[in-house]
Amino acid sequence: MLISTKGRYALRVMLDLAEQDGGYVPLAEVAARQGISEKYLEGIIALLSRAGLVKSLRGKGGGYCLARTPEEYTVGEILRITEGSLAPVSCLDDAKNACPRAGECLTLPMWKKLDAVMDNYLSGVSVQDLLDGKA
Repeated sequence: MLISTKGRYALRVMLDLAEQDGGYVPLAEVAARQGISEKYLEGIIALLSRAGLVKSLRGKGGGYCLARTPEEYTVGEILRITEGSLAPVSCLDDAKNACPRAGECLTLPMWKKLDAVMDNYLSGVSVQDLLDGKA
């Protein structure tokens, strides 16, 4: 599994918003602080907004803010929204394993266990944990 810039930047955006004490923050300010193209962040923030992770407000004093407290977001949730599957191999990308060799594959149990370990870890790390340096 390789986390793309979209996933990494989404985490940075969420952390940046969490550090702003709940107020609405213009995307341009986040982009400037994080050194990320505002245009690229627009696509990422749109994903986060559609998923209900952030709220937006238009007009003067508008921008984006977290929809919940930092403790309520997990890294796994954010990455699944931006990356889709976090499976280590393609045969685990969806619930139904379409691989014709699944029934006889000797490595499939190992991949399933690795997938579970990664999912458990990422689902156990919150945005607040990252802010506190506990991850």
